Amino acid sequence: MDMIVPRWEWRTFGSDFGAADAAFAALEPELVQESDETYLLSPRTDAAVKIRAGLMDVKVLEHVSQAGLEQWRPAMKETFPLPREKADRVCAALGVSTPPAAGWSPFPLADLLAMLSAPERGVRAVGVHKRRQHYTVNECMSEVTEVVAEGKKARTLAIEAADAERVIATVHDLGLSGRVNTSYPGWLKATVGMEA
Repeated sequence: MDMIVPRWEWRTFGSDFGAADAAFAALEPELVQESDETYLLSPRTDAAVKIRAGLMDVKVLEHVSQAGLEQWRPAMKETFPLPREKADRVCAALGVSTPPAAGWSPFPLADLLAMLSAPERGVRAVGVHKRRQHYTVNECMSEVTEVVAEGKKARTLAIEAADAERVIATVHDLGLSGRVNTSYPGWLKATVGMEA
């Protein structure tokens, strides 16, 4: 079984990334992907919980470095319907309670969304469309993405690797050091007006 390696991530949102745009324009994308995703946002946690390509995908924020990098650990990629223990893990990542165990069968997607969006849990489902262009820069996974959430458009640029120093150096080399590191959950909460 492969060991899960948490990655340090740096991401910024905006319309113009200056010199970084020119740097990426000079490269050929290794992969271009379009996807429609549903993010589950909770006011109680910063976890990245989403449904993409029929999978429940959960990443948990492990650490934030002094330099502001965020270390994320993949915690789940699971098909639907979710067994009870997997649904419990989704609820734990979102910081919400799970229903009593009695009578619980595996959860199809629609039932899971209905349970999580109950008023007492406060979870909000947000549809997101992405067009992602993937690159490798300085041995870091890099991505330039056009994103639309609830009709609001933005661009986001991300650099990630298991080595924090390599991420910091790449951000610097691309002329992005002065920008704020913002996760997808953080940007989406601000976009939809969800308060922590």
